[in-house]
Amino acid sequence: MPNEFDPLFSVHGHIAVVTGGFGQIGAEFVKALHARGARVAVTSRSEVADPAAKLGITVDAERLLAVTMDITDQASVEAGFDRIVQAWGVPTILVNNAGLDTQPSAPPEVSGPFEQFPAEVFREVVDTNLVGTFLVTQAAGRRMREAGLGGSIINIGSIYGMVSPVQDIYAYKAEDTGIPFIKPVAYSAAKSGLYNLTRYCATYWGKENIRVNTLTPSGVRRDTQDAKFQANYTARMPIGRMAEADEYNGALIFLASPASRYMTGANLVVDGGWTAW
Repeated sequence: MPNEFDPLFSVHGHIAVVTGGFGQIGAEFVKALHARGARVAVTSRSEVADPAAKLGITVDAERLLAVTMDITDQASVEAGFDRIVQAWGVPTILVNNAGLDTQPSAPPEVSGPFEQFPAEVFREVVDTNLVGTFLVTQAAGRRMREAGLGGSIINIGSIYGMVSPVQDIYAYKAEDTGIPFIKPVAYSAAKSGLYNLTRYCATYWGKENIRVNTLTPSGVRRDTQDAKFQANYTARMPIGRMAEADEYNGALIFLASPASRYMTGANLVVDGGWTAW
């Protein structure tokens, strides 16, 4: 299998960790890394007995490891990494993919106006998207540094961490239901924090050969999405459609592989042109 791929973009033999790796985008990241010969530890808050079956992977299941991990709990994060190291060794690729967002189907108590947005919900979203990424990055980076292996850490950002949400996209909710949906502040605030966490860690670990970059996606199409939401969203998208879940894999492999070996502290934006307006 490794001979089928350009060595410049090879992750063969690497140990990778993907947080939230059973989610829509995370599962595609796992499958892309696994298909290119990496061993992939897939973390999630709930226990998964057969990760290969859950991901639809039918070959080389021994190169998958399901790890139960609550990224907001430092003890859980450390225990998860200890398990990975004991099983395979120190990871050299980390994909901080796990996150918490508010969808248009969310109840009004967590999607109302900024002036009434609950502080406890703000803390929960920041705790998952920013503090959780900090804890996982800290645990992985420390092990990479101590082992002298170097590595690539990839934080998954969001267009809504770079620019403010376009609230007009969601105006139809008030028209249809009488209850407005306001894309909340918490996700944007938390995701925006990832960009400077990336830059900080990139400069801190630069001479250790630990590269840290952000990959910024835009919205991904789901069959369960409201048709009006999809129409409004794609009308704002220069490329004319939402992304498919596997369309970020190329950027991920680039960031994980030697192809980006001189790249750190950067933000790779793959957003269909959203932030070009």
